Amino acid sequence: MQAIDLLIEARWVVPVQPHGVVLEHHAVAVDGDRILALLPIADAHAHYAPRERVVLDEHALIPGLVNAHAHNPMTLMRGLADDLPLMRWLQEHIWPAEAKAIGPEFVRDGIELAVAEMLRGGTTCCNENYFFPDVQAATYRRLGFRAMVGLPIIEFPSAWAATRDEYFDRGLAVHDEFRGEPLLGTSFAPHAPYTVSDESFERIRVLSDQLDVPVHLHLHETAYEVDEAKRERGARPFARMQALGIVNDHLIAVHMTQLTDAEIAACADAGVAVVHCPESNLKLASGFCPAEKLRRAGVKVAIGTDGCASNNDLDMFGEMRTAALLAKAVAENASALDAASALRAATLGGALALGWGERIGSIEAGKQADLAAVRLDDIETQPLYNVVSQLVYATGRQQVSDAWIAGVRKLRDRVLADMDLGEIREKARRWRERLAG
Repeated sequence: MQAIDLLIEARWVVPVQPHGVVLEHHAVAVDGDRILALLPIADAHAHYAPRERVVLDEHALIPGLVNAHAHNPMTLMRGLADDLPLMRWLQEHIWPAEAKAIGPEFVRDGIELAVAEMLRGGTTCCNENYFFPDVQAATYRRLGFRAMVGLPIIEFPSAWAATRDEYFDRGLAVHDEFRGEPLLGTSFAPHAPYTVSDESFERIRVLSDQLDVPVHLHLHETAYEVDEAKRERGARPFARMQALGIVNDHLIAVHMTQLTDAEIAACADAGVAVVHCPESNLKLASGFCPAEKLRRAGVKVAIGTDGCASNNDLDMFGEMRTAALLAKAVAENASALDAASALRAATLGGALALGWGERIGSIEAGKQADLAAVRLDDIETQPLYNVVSQLVYATGRQQVSDAWIAGVRKLRDRVLADMDLGEIREKARRWRERLAG
């Protein structure tokens, strides 16, 4: 009998890899931060002596969800400026509010609120894109939450940096400070083609190659963005990114609602990852990402919520459902982005987009133990015919009972292990008073 830290026994295990598989009455053996084995419960009892045993009689155990595009400090702006088109929303409301509030405390408190929400919804990893990445990284590290932290690059001054050189210098200092942290990574996060110069993109390309870090970029978010680029530069933003060498296997392209078949093929050939943010795109009327075309072309497809100022939640179960339904309407094909593919996009797809596919995203021996347990005996998910379909089309995030990150239990029977919800609510109330004043 091998002594191990943890044995999780579940009614169903959905490992995601192999694709579409559901295993009944299986257990996941965990020691330290890693998965040792996935095997039938009876075999687990014969081989392992766990220090902790968790029995999930009516649950599906899935990989922790990966929110592949988020602006988590903006959780404090939830509902601040709704029902507006993108550029008016940004220029008249979000950027002025940020100018009034943004700073280390705003970033810290917003991330605390976001992490609490994400864990209670089964999300164990996010791809972050905001200012003050030093505060972001320190906060995620303190909370034990897995995150890819974006190093912002934009051409206008902010509370984080005043000049182009300062954005690069301060971002690289953050990369150096947090390099080697087990739950953290960094990416370059140029805001968008219309706010970042060719010179900055050229520097980003060189540094991305040298440091082997991703480039996290809003791209082809709206038809307006594409039309303005054609008018001002005579080329679509994607073509400009190609010419600048940005279109490669380091690129995490977010939104991508305006794509030609040739651009889809180019993404597949170059190894680009595309993050689909269906609810934010719907709410801002930004357009429709051709998720099924991308998937069929072999492009890595992930799912993100975007920020709470434009969504207005961090609910990856809702995002999976919307992604699957929207893909069918866009493709005019009821089989498009089936349930298993939607779940894969929200887990392993996100991990692959971040370059962490060997680390997380599926329940496989050797991977880190990022896991979420979902109760399926609630009245809302009865009767149960197909576990994966039920997870995508019927399950609500309130049915998530437990979550682990690198083998550490972060949510126990809906209770956060090491976060004070009362304190988080009070901080959110104080920020509402400040931002609304």
